[in-house]
Amino acid sequence: MKKHLLIYLLLLAGIKAYAQDFDYGKYAADELNMKTYSKDSAANAVVLREFGTAQISNREGSPLVFEYHVRIKIFNSKGFKHGDVIIRLHKQEEREETVEGVEGITFYNDENGIAQSYALDKSKIYKENKSKYLNQVRFAMPNLKDGCIIEYKYTLVSPFVFNFKSWDFQTDIPKVYSEYIAHIPAVYNYNVSLRGGRKLTKNAAVLERECFTPGGGFKADCSVITYAMTDIPAFVEEKYMTAPSNFISAIYFELSEFTDYHGIKHKITKQWTDVDDELKRDEMFGKQMKRKDLFKDKIPAITAGATDDLAKAKAVYSYLQKWFKWDNDVEKYSVDGIKKALDKRSGSSADINLALVSALSAAGLQSEAVILSTRNNGLINKLFPVVSEFNYVIAQVDIGDQKYLLDATDPLLPFGLLPIRCINDQGRVISLDKPSYWTDLKASQKESSVYNLNLALDENGKLKGTMSHYSFGYEAYNKRNKIKKFNSVDEYVENLDESMPKIKILKSEIQNLDDNEKPLSEVYEIEINAYEKLGKEQFSFNPFFMDRTTENPFKLQERTYPVNWGAPSETKTMIRVIFPEQYEIVSKPADIGIALPAHGGQYQTQIDVDGSAFSFSEVKQLNKSVYEPEEYPYLKELFNKIVQSERAEIIFKKKK
Repeated sequence: MKKHLLIYLLLLAGIKAYAQDFDYGKYAADELNMKTYSKDSAANAVVLREFGTAQISNREGSPLVFEYHVRIKIFNSKGFKHGDVIIRLHKQEEREETVEGVEGITFYNDENGIAQSYALDKSKIYKENKSKYLNQVRFAMPNLKDGCIIEYKYTLVSPFVFNFKSWDFQTDIPKVYSEYIAHIPAVYNYNVSLRGGRKLTKNAAVLERECFTPGGGFKADCSVITYAMTDIPAFVEEKYMTAPSNFISAIYFELSEFTDYHGIKHKITKQWTDVDDELKRDEMFGKQMKRKDLFKDKIPAITAGATDDLAKAKAVYSYLQKWFKWDNDVEKYSVDGIKKALDKRSGSSADINLALVSALSAAGLQSEAVILSTRNNGLINKLFPVVSEFNYVIAQVDIGDQKYLLDATDPLLPFGLLPIRCINDQGRVISLDKPSYWTDLKASQKESSVYNLNLALDENGKLKGTMSHYSFGYEAYNKRNKIKKFNSVDEYVENLDESMPKIKILKSEIQNLDDNEKPLSEVYEIEINAYEKLGKEQFSFNPFFMDRTTENPFKLQERTYPVNWGAPSETKTMIRVIFPEQYEIVSKPADIGIALPAHGGQYQTQIDVDGSAFSFSEVKQLNKSVYEPEEYPYLKELFNKIVQSERAEIIFKKKK
């Protein structure tokens, strides 16, 4: 997933290197006349050449200076979006990033086939204040046409030297060539990580003598490190993946240590023992975990009737689920302290879950906090602790030899079931009395569904009977969420009835809607308007009408990142249909039984005919939460079989 390159800024042989940018405003005729990109004929645009360089400069205050230059060939109107450029600029208190030297030009052939150019009007470069922490500079490249080339460049100046500029080799369009040069004074030492599955075409470092002279007679040599890739394919996002930043080929820098102008070294990259100590002493983290006093008087009433530790933990968890309303703020530190959140009965994810840790401890249970990175935030670099990579906190409680991971932000989550957003590799358990450690973030239950239909086909072409749907684990959680969005159960049933034009719900019964610990049960008496009348000599019936898969979600020739469902899943469908005696089944889909390698999953169907009735069963089972790229072809083929199978029909013919 990540290849880690620990770069120590060693002084190499006395070679002086200079950044090799390409000439601005000079293109090749064959580039302008290019109709498609040979290595990806479906591409709407391609980066012909891209160059960037970053250095901690000799300007006043030694800001980080990043220069960017790109030339893009646009084949058609779908590629015009690459002419809308947004440069995001971070700011903090009195400091902010700025942009200077923006230039842009569009090359195109006019109606007579003569090459023309049009420069970007600098009055149409706009700076916008987006938030407390973000500005942006925005401009649109002029005169975009099918087959044009756009080229632009700019310089970004940042006071945040500890955040050395990362570089994305891969984007949503292919690139012919991409090069990045990091120009780093020897007084700075960075951990560098190469993410994504692609290898560098070039990775070279040379020495530049006394390149860093910020003033006061201070001088330092620099390492000039070149990273390059050629023939980079577009990164295509497909369903069932975590954050794209986990898999896009890119270079990231993390400051490890630096030496100040007095020769004193300052270590930035910490050990977990350092992080543990800081978190335990932090006013909005460790000190909130210790607030057992807030629950001391409440615990006896909350746990009344609980006969063991598990029952106590469930009672505390349920109480806080109902007490708090999550404000949808995702945090790992409490915002204003859990007391204020308790008084308001609302708070951030950290307010709620740190309160849960405290309440469980107040109940005499072994409870700890677990910091993690949510699925859309990316994976954690576990070689060295970087607290900023974590963005969420949950609770862990130990009952006997069992550890339960808990998130009280959602009143519909059963005890021990994490929201899918938290199922992302591993989290770090932070205890008040022992060293931290990693724990797997796994789904404790499947996403499981069982359909059971008993139907009879009458002479009027209507199917009548009962449809039962039992939901377990994440399926039950998702279904409860869906139902609760309506003002009442009756309103939900009415909406369900309207969403199935051929199925009429005559009666309904929903059980365990408010009991998260039990399966959700839906039983409907239904009437299906299947046919106008049964006077025909022959008719067909498709038994795959419950949760039918009409399209394969996996379309890539090759997927370089895992398929990540978050949780295993299983759907079982059982249908029994009684049909009029004057008809017989003359054709039915063949039974299917296929499986993924290494017990990864299976798909099974079976149809049995018994006189004037038939029974149909279907099982879709995916036994793993994550399928690696090498398993992708098998998973893709499994879904191809499912789509093909669910098109098949049973053919009935009138007896002679």
